[in-house]
Order: sequence, then C-alpha cells, then structure tokens
Amino acid sequence: MPISLAPHNTLALSQCCDAIVEVDSKQQLISVVSELVSESKPMMILGGGSNVVFTDDFSGTIVKVLTKGIKVVEDEFNFIVSVQAGENWHDFVEYCLENGINGLENLALIPGTVGAAPIQNIGAYGVEIDNFCSQVEYFDYKTSQLITLVADQCQFGYRDSIFKHQLKDKAVITEVEFRLPKLWTPNLEYGPLKHLQGDSVSAQTIFETVCDVRQSKLPDPKVLGNVGSFFKNPIISAKQYLELLTKFSDLVGYAQSDGTIKIAAGWLIDEANLKGFTVGGAAVHTKQALVLVNLGGATGHDICQLAHGVMDKVYDKFNINLEPEPRIIGSQGEVDI
Repeated sequence: MPISLAPHNTLALSQCCDAIVEVDSKQQLISVVSELVSESKPMMILGGGSNVVFTDDFSGTIVKVLTKGIKVVEDEFNFIVSVQAGENWHDFVEYCLENGINGLENLALIPGTVGAAPIQNIGAYGVEIDNFCSQVEYFDYKTSQLITLVADQCQFGYRDSIFKHQLKDKAVITEVEFRLPKLWTPNLEYGPLKHLQGDSVSAQTIFETVCDVRQSKLPDPKVLGNVGSFFKNPIISAKQYLELLTKFSDLVGYAQSDGTIKIAAGWLIDEANLKGFTVGGAAVHTKQALVLVNLGGATGHDICQLAHGVMDKVYDKFNINLEPEPRIIGSQGEVDI
C-alpha cells in the first residue's frame, strides 16, 4: 500500500512512496542501504525533508535517517565536534551554544539534518558550514566502505559540494565533523546583525537575533508548508551589477573574492512585484519573496510552475537567471525543474 510523504516533507506535498524505512544507527543505515543497492531497488535518502519538492509518487523506498549522537573532544585551540547525520541541525546549534562552543550561531533555525548540511553547504547571515566543517564521513554504495573526506576534498562552493556532483546517488553521509575555534570571533557582516557591534556582543545574542529575524520573515512549515529560501542568491559580473545600479540604485551587492557580485534573490523577486503571486495552491510568500509556500492542497507541479513563473519574470526584468535551491524529486529520483 502506498505511504504518504506529506508528514515527511516540509512543503506538506501529498505524494506517496512504496515504502519508508527509518534508521536510527549508523550500522542500520549501512545495512539498509547495502541491501537496497544490491537488489537494485529505487532508493532515496531523506533527512528532515526540508529541501525537496516531490512532483510525483516515488517508485521506491525512502530511507529516513534518524541517527543520533554528538561527541566533543578538544585540543589547545579548538573544539572538535563529531555529529551523526540524523541530528536536527538547529538542535545541534543549540547544543553547541549550551556547551560553550561558538561559531554556528548565525546558522540558527535552518531546517533539516546535520547529514544534509554539507551537501548544500548551508549558509546564512555571512556564515557557511564550510567555514567550520573539517571532514565528512560517507558510505560508498559501490565499494561498501566508509570513506572520510577532509574539507578541501568536499569541493565546497556556494550551496554546492562534491555530494551534488561526483558523489550524487553514490553515497550517503553518515557523520560530519566540525572544528570550532575556542578563540571566537563574531560574524556581524550581514545587515540584521550589523547593529550588534561592540566587544560585549555574545554568541547567544547573535543566535537570538537570527532566530527573531528568521521567525519574523519565514513562515513556520508546520503552519504553512515551505522549504525556506527557494532560490539561490545569484552571482553576477561587476559590470552587470554596475549597469543594474544605474536603474536600481537600492540594489545591494556583496563582492566575492573573484570580483563577481552576489545579490539578493529576494530583492529581485520583490522588485518584480511577485509577492503573493500564485499558481494553483502555491504562492510567493507575502512577507519574504524568497519563500514559496503551500497555501493548502498545492502539488509539486504547482510549486515548480510557480518557480518557473518567478524565474521568467525576474529574467525579463533584470536579465538574471535564478536557480532553485531544493531538489526536485520525480517518480525515479531527482529531476530538473
């Protein structure tokens, strides 16, 4: 009998799958994945379901990773924190703060699991996990071995990593290690945090500020289905940025190390007057244009059509291509939007 995926994705899309297997230990995860691979059965690894759009019923087994465990060791200069893949990301950030381990506070309230974080190289408010991720352990489907990559081998980029390319559909992340300096330096570069200047600012204050900002702009997926930010912030040439500034003087850009400029996708969507724009049961959120929401009864196809509409209108107005962040999942696995 088909099993509903609605409780297992934060967009609350009511597609189904053939079976769901929940695994709560690393060994069980390896065993289940090995069996499905050996039998050539369609399989999808799922963490918190906060970065997926199901467009069709999935013809296979969902392996839901619920592994738990956090281990902390330290040397003279760093806390070295090893985390099992199924740990909730926000809970992990809270755990670190409660234990005097600072550095991840800017990444509060990002939905999903620790194991999914390196795939997307999640980031917010001036911090990405590659700033602190020291290594990633994964189970290789082909060799049936646990393999560890140090940070440089993970090929981290903006919302990108080796797990979205060479290791896509070939590996499942089992554990992530973070190296967090004991000598903590606050990162206050991002707009909503700039007012927190001074030597007295604490990691807890940054954490609470980030939580307040996110909660004021981003809808609770338990109330209004969403996957958080739906589009990546586009990176354009300095020349194009300067040309746009002549027409849109309030366009904010962030210079990158290679001379390109990152701009806010949310600003582009808002400037295109797309807040509240709907397709079927899906809509651009009225408070944060970067978020697409399920108003109730939306399908994955509604979400994708809405995304295409946003992408087309932004391109028409700014000559900039927006790229979706979440994975689009069809009946056999990931597909293009």
